[in-house]
Amino acid sequence: MNNHTVANNGRVVLLVQNTGSTSSRTVTFRLARTVDGFSVTPRTATVATGTTKAFGPFDPNDYGNDLQVDVDNAELKIQAIRV
Repeated sequence: MNNHTVANNGRVVLLVQNTGSTSSRTVTFRLARTVDGFSVTPRTATVATGTTKAFGPFDPNDYGNDLQVDVDNAELKIQAIRV
């Protein structure tokens, strides 16, 4: 876990850029809620080499007021935008 945190009001979009030149990379968005007391499996997505993907917005009821994001490699760069 990288424990990147972005303030989330439900109007946040993340641009995730893979600056690498050899491999796809994975970004993980951790959910804040539980179901019947159990943690919900985090949402993951793959970002291909040399591309940028947009994710969001993120419902605070699911993702919390502090959106928690993990990346599997430092080649992934994250930029938060409020819409």
